[in-house]
Amino acid sequence: MEKENQLHNIDSINSVSTGSRNNAANALKVAEADLKIAEAGYKPELRRNFTIWSLLGVGFGLTNSWFGISASLVTGISSGGPMSIVYGIIIIAVISTQIAISLSELSSIYNSAGGQYYWTFQLAPENYKRFWAYMCGSLAWAGSIFTSASVTMSIATAVVGMWVLTNGDSTFVVKQWHVFITYEILNVLLSVFNVYEKPLPHFSKAALYTSLGSFVIITITVLSCSSGNYQPASFVFSEFDNGTGWSSAGIAFIVGLINPNWSFSCLDCATHMAEEINNPDTLIPISICCTVAIGFVTSWFYSIAMFFSINNLDDILNSNTGVPILDIYYQALGNKGGAIFLECLVVLTAVGCNIASHTWQARLCWSFARDNGLPGSKYWSIVNEKTKMPVNAHFMSCFWCAVVGCIYMGSTTAYNSMVTSCIVFLLLSYAVPIICLLYRGRDNVPHGKFWLGKFGLVANIVTLCWTLFAVVFYSFPMTMPATKDNMNYVSVITVGFCAYCIIYWFARGRKVFTRFEDRQKEAEVLGTVLSAKITHLSAVASRSGANVDFEKKVE
Repeated sequence: MEKENQLHNIDSINSVSTGSRNNAANALKVAEADLKIAEAGYKPELRRNFTIWSLLGVGFGLTNSWFGISASLVTGISSGGPMSIVYGIIIIAVISTQIAISLSELSSIYNSAGGQYYWTFQLAPENYKRFWAYMCGSLAWAGSIFTSASVTMSIATAVVGMWVLTNGDSTFVVKQWHVFITYEILNVLLSVFNVYEKPLPHFSKAALYTSLGSFVIITITVLSCSSGNYQPASFVFSEFDNGTGWSSAGIAFIVGLINPNWSFSCLDCATHMAEEINNPDTLIPISICCTVAIGFVTSWFYSIAMFFSINNLDDILNSNTGVPILDIYYQALGNKGGAIFLECLVVLTAVGCNIASHTWQARLCWSFARDNGLPGSKYWSIVNEKTKMPVNAHFMSCFWCAVVGCIYMGSTTAYNSMVTSCIVFLLLSYAVPIICLLYRGRDNVPHGKFWLGKFGLVANIVTLCWTLFAVVFYSFPMTMPATKDNMNYVSVITVGFCAYCIIYWFARGRKVFTRFEDRQKEAEVLGTVLSAKITHLSAVASRSGANVDFEKKVE
């Protein structure tokens, strides 16, 4: 009876049979990719409608490095001036390349929407795999919530800032509730883009094109309008202005790296789309590596262009808009309408970033819930039959984004610490499977299509060293002397969240979190069903002239 139910589920959620009538070869690719998911013990419930371009749209659309620099510009400027961001981008890009290599290798081996927590489940020692997979998944999902909240807050701040500039009252003071109300409205409005499956790949591609187009338009416009009034090269590349209060210039520079690091975070995004694209073992590494490459080129040239175009840095730091990049546009163009137009392009880019972030956090929540990693998992693991999307997981994640936004009303310091925590949480979630990989031995695991041998080993070590470095130094106060109002509470949030996860694990998690044996039982039934279907489709493909040896792939 159980096997019959599994057969019914596969038939009802998979379009393989229909595809065999129309395009046997394509149907076989889908079935083969689904077989890998089934062999891991999961029902293939999501449609594979993403291409490399829509996948890159999600990956780069979320990371969106040049937008990240725009949104968090003031942090870097106060920690050493423009040069701290210009050189910080280079440093972070090099490190992000090592992270990208590490994630790409693992995603090429293990294709699952669970990403890093699933890799941990496969690689960790037998007695500890469930605990560390649970901890990894918890950190990853929490990191995605904080990231989505930070992106939405960036949009809200930009919208309020544009209103302030349009109003023209230099004495107007933006209140916290102005930004908070805007934030909560945006959180609700932008949630609708991840409800339906069919348009989502198109939204993702549009986010990619909008980001790149906006980058080109803004950069050319600002440079053209600033012609003849550029800052000297020393202002951009060599002058160090320590406005943090730290006596050590080195510490000031390090805490300023939070700005470019946030702009290169979330590199795991594409890995969680593994069940919505064909050939994930090839296309996901391409997407991750291209995200870093495009991010470096766009953010570095964008930053240099903006800094050369600054007329008065003090006016920007003391502006009442709360949006430094908007003030740079205004100084360069000399008129409010032009500055507002360019900032609207930034907001459109940020909307695409927010949609991608919602896609990412929903996949993390849904996949983690399949293994009972969250309270109420039976609700969050459901894929909506009408929209073919994990809608419950999506709205639950958006609810927590709304809750995090409420913290902003209570304390902007606490909120900013949570935003910084997204970097730390995600790095820790990457470190867990990498440590498990090195403990098992890189030569003792199957190698995927993306495998760099000794270079991969170096990337693993650099990623782990950087994680340790970031966890320590990103917990330092941004300014000195430190008070309760400007303290960095990242360490408190990290320790507090990990303590909660450990308590939940021993109270309930260890009883309900999926065991390896449970997944093996699921895999036997699902794998048998899909293997039979592939054999049937292979015969259809052979009759239709598709010269592909699918029988070999089934074996």
